[in-house]
Amino acid sequence: DKKEELDDDVSPENIEEVIKSAPVAKIVAMIVKHAIESKASDIHIEPFQTVSRVRYRVDGVLHSVLNLPSSIHEAIVSRIKVLSSLKIDETRIPQDGRFKFTTNKIDFDIRVSVMPLAGQEKATLRILDTSGKALTLTDLGFNHEIIEEVDAALKQTFGMILVTGPTGSGKSTTLFSLLSKINKEGVNICTLEDPIEYYIPGVNQAQIRPEVKFTFASGLRSLLRQDPDVIMVGEIRDNETAEMAVHASLTGHLLFSTLHTNDSIGAVPRLIDMKVEPFLLASTINLIIAQRLARRICSKCREPFEFPEDVSAKIKTELSRVDGAKLKKMLPDLDLSGKIHGYKGSGCPECKETGYTGRIVLAESLPINEKLKVIIADNYKMSDVSEEIKRMNMISLLQDGLIKVLQGQTTLEEVFRVSKEVEEQE
Repeated sequence: DKKEELDDDVSPENIEEVIKSAPVAKIVAMIVKHAIESKASDIHIEPFQTVSRVRYRVDGVLHSVLNLPSSIHEAIVSRIKVLSSLKIDETRIPQDGRFKFTTNKIDFDIRVSVMPLAGQEKATLRILDTSGKALTLTDLGFNHEIIEEVDAALKQTFGMILVTGPTGSGKSTTLFSLLSKINKEGVNICTLEDPIEYYIPGVNQAQIRPEVKFTFASGLRSLLRQDPDVIMVGEIRDNETAEMAVHASLTGHLLFSTLHTNDSIGAVPRLIDMKVEPFLLASTINLIIAQRLARRICSKCREPFEFPEDVSAKIKTELSRVDGAKLKKMLPDLDLSGKIHGYKGSGCPECKETGYTGRIVLAESLPINEKLKVIIADNYKMSDVSEEIKRMNMISLLQDGLIKVLQGQTTLEEVFRVSKEVEEQE
């Protein structure tokens, strides 16, 4: 990996002005540094006829940041290719690479994807803070109910804990937090990742490389010979990995992984689709967490407001389905017969006038109890599952979101944006 150092004296307030007179190497370094300071997760450098557009993804939302002259676009992409050890003269096919970047004595891992478009190439850079300390589940925004269920599942010596959600919903961060909870000297934790997003001291982390036939499935087969107590597989993508994961869980290992499903109850049918026998699943799954990331309201400019009557009625109807004692714990002052308030950020310099800073998890968790094991083994009828979930008083992802709206942590717009099950009602 190449390492790109940048003098800390470059911190342009007006990045466009400074860039106009800078050499290409400096331009690339300044864009990356500026993106890191803006707390961006991704940088998009896109070719258009008259400009090269630079956009950052901050808190899950893309923002245009600057337009560069289209005449330097090719040179910028070439510089990124040099840093990432990619072939400069190969412009016909996509290429992936990475480089290290250091600013303010903090190391970042920059993952690069270069994609040929009509005529020119687009570069997308993912920024990973490799020095990051694991955030706790509380820091991430999980409610105490889920944390208790996670703690119970982590005490098991074998079985599967699955985290589900779409791309970019924070699944890797949650897994990182779970592994950090059990990362002790007496535990051998082995991971298979693509890519390794966080480095965890004391954990054996392997990066899969499909181009040399080192896949999740083949890696998992080899990992089982490494005497692991705990295994983390970045993602269950195919039948072979699913089968191996179940086999690993059944043979006395605690296994963590992720799946792309919309909710917690969708994880089981997905694995059955991958040809895993229902009776084996019933014996192995301990807990399923489904999650999304919503933007957090800026604490500096947060202000309350009263919901319109129709919106208020819909929120109350949904929250009236939540177990009363659980709701009281999370919203002690809530009166479902009275007026309810939400909050919004009015916009300030701290949040760059967006009203939001950072993100918070919206989640639901489903511990697989004895009744659910029977339902899974018996080919998993959705109606039986829904009935059992009601009996268990599970707080759904949507309900967790609405509780966080009333707690003043996020907005209704954000909850609707990320939990697609609910159509926007405003």
